[in-house]
Amino acid sequence: MSKSHDKTAATTSLNHHDRQPIHLPGSIQPHGVLLVLDTQLEILQVSENTKKYLDRQPDDLLGKSLECLIDRQKVAAIRHSLVTEIGSTNNFKVSIMTEDGDRYFDCVVHRSQSNVILELEPTDSITGISFFSFHALVAGAIAKMQSTPNLTEFLQLVAEELQKIIGFDRVMVYKFDLQGAGSVIAEAKRVDLPSYLGLHYPATDIPEQSKELYRRCLLRFIPNLNAPSVKLVPLMPVDLSLSVLRSVDPCCVAFHDNMGVAAMLVISLIQEGKLWGLISCHHHNPKYITYEVRKICEFLTQIVSSELTHKVSQSESDYKAKLKSLQSEFLESISQADNFIDALIKPEIRLLDLVSAGGAAVCLGDQITLVGTTPDMEAVRKLIVWADTQVTDNLFATDSLPKLYPEALIFKEAASGLLVLRISTVRRYYILWFRPEVIQTVNWAGNPHDSLKVEADGSITLCPRTSFARWQETVRLTSLPWKTCELDSALALRNAIVGIVLKGADDLAQINLELERSNQELAAFAYAASHDLKEPLRGIYNFSTILLEDYAHLLDDEGVEYLQTVLSLSQRMETLINAVLQLSQLGQAQLQFQATDLNELLNEVIEMFRASRQELRLNVHIPKPLLTIQCHPVLVNEVFSNLLSNALKYNDQPEPYIEIGYLDTFAGQTGTPIFYVQDNGIGIQEHHRETIFRLFKRLHSQEKYGGGTGAGLAIAKKIVELHNGRIWVESTVGVGSIFYFTLK
Repeated sequence: MSKSHDKTAATTSLNHHDRQPIHLPGSIQPHGVLLVLDTQLEILQVSENTKKYLDRQPDDLLGKSLECLIDRQKVAAIRHSLVTEIGSTNNFKVSIMTEDGDRYFDCVVHRSQSNVILELEPTDSITGISFFSFHALVAGAIAKMQSTPNLTEFLQLVAEELQKIIGFDRVMVYKFDLQGAGSVIAEAKRVDLPSYLGLHYPATDIPEQSKELYRRCLLRFIPNLNAPSVKLVPLMPVDLSLSVLRSVDPCCVAFHDNMGVAAMLVISLIQEGKLWGLISCHHHNPKYITYEVRKICEFLTQIVSSELTHKVSQSESDYKAKLKSLQSEFLESISQADNFIDALIKPEIRLLDLVSAGGAAVCLGDQITLVGTTPDMEAVRKLIVWADTQVTDNLFATDSLPKLYPEALIFKEAASGLLVLRISTVRRYYILWFRPEVIQTVNWAGNPHDSLKVEADGSITLCPRTSFARWQETVRLTSLPWKTCELDSALALRNAIVGIVLKGADDLAQINLELERSNQELAAFAYAASHDLKEPLRGIYNFSTILLEDYAHLLDDEGVEYLQTVLSLSQRMETLINAVLQLSQLGQAQLQFQATDLNELLNEVIEMFRASRQELRLNVHIPKPLLTIQCHPVLVNEVFSNLLSNALKYNDQPEPYIEIGYLDTFAGQTGTPIFYVQDNGIGIQEHHRETIFRLFKRLHSQEKYGGGTGAGLAIAKKIVELHNGRIWVESTVGVGSIFYFTLK
């Protein structure tokens, strides 16, 4: 079915379901037992099914110590685990004596604000999953994920690998947009099932409080959606937000019944502390997965979240770096230009690329210059008058201009999106950027409006949809949305114009402060991201170390080797993270330059290499004495060290040759001396000469040319730029390379 609408289903403030306290259900799923304890481990509340699993009636347990069920040694371990922060989960294997003998359970314990929640799920054995089983389930999946750079392919691989592990009929990766709606971006399924790939789901399908529970509790398992829930006795409110067994909301049951789903496993994907998406696993018959396999899925997904953060951040960082480069070009050209308009619009593509626009209008008083695809001149003049009333903080942006300014309907093909930058509050100076209409066909899983029921009093209630067949919605009068970094790019341009064109000394000082703040924020982002990556890495390392120390005697040589490989890989990842930290901290403090004799500095570098690589015949030629310059000696030492290290590492000659010097003239020009490091190594192909300066961009596998992180040249480039210089390379494959750099 297809239908045209002006907008997608909006996120609505619901008066019923979205306000129900789903974290206080007063009941659990029937495949386990739940006990609510006080901090002294006295039983305050139990599920009604204790007789089935424990051979004890609820009244036989209430008011008793946990030791009436579990031996003292295990109770002591449980009590010790509760010193961790509220919300932290601990799990144990426990045995409980019943009339039929010992029964074994997976025991999961966590603290809420005022209680201790203890959950028991029956298991066949008191021993946990073996290392070999664990390794067989995840080793191949991790290796494949790490070798898949493309985000879409990566997420598809995640869905396929998880389906292999749990055997569900369908596994989907579900991503949320800024409005809370979601779409299926990867799917692995049984061949006879219809595909949900590419379908969209309205924000109301997963209410906000459900999203918050997914953010806090990373895994939700429901082996039988239609199994009757088991009440807690005595009946009193208890927070089961982090409970494994928490019962299922009736609306959720009805929703998935309509999809033909009988069992489900949902794993949260977290990026920078926010819910990025879900891995949603569906099965059409009830299906139980052991607690251990679920923990393996959670472990694997934590690695997925870390990889996801890196892949998404890398893409965003590349785009931000491109915008920063354009800003720098503008700053230089505007400061040197005699004609401001020419500096802005020649070449015209640069002004458009600054915010990824299709057209622009530069308005300086009554003079208006149009660039690219735009409305006509008279329409632009009227639009500026209207836009002046919309601008706050010197900026206004919309991706649906005709909905705000009906006159824009006649030029929607050129300007359904508008970004207005006010350069001066005194004069009528503006830059307007335009984006064309992008007619989008959104494939929804059923009509999204069917989930909203309007009551007689006008209130809106959420209800489960009955159809999930593809329902198309055509979105018109809308452009691609403006990204935050594009808005920042426009504001950065304004700051440059104010400082350089209007000659305002105070404004110029403010620009410098803003640029410094921007750089600090980017560095702080890299620093914080690196620290966030260390947390899951530390868990992998510690977990593997414990297995190696406590269970090595149970493993053969191959098993020990696998564990040692995991440790080695985690240590390598820590090296990569430390490289990011080092790069992020460069420029955090004001550099203190001093007169530095580069001859003495280079001698120190060479002697260090000779001392650390005594087996290497180091042949460094310096054709003439170097200069004494103003620089930061420690950082410049790092530049020479990295370039010398690369010259030695990427060299397959019997006698590596290195020449270090400087040029008074270059390409017929004189001025700032240009330093160089030349080698007779393997050389660099032309299309790699820019990418080698990017972080972690190795051109060869870890096994070749001595490994390394691929961070050295990125760090060298950052140091050179902190000295207001630049670095580049000329190279011939099989002959050698020359790295040039300046230090102004």
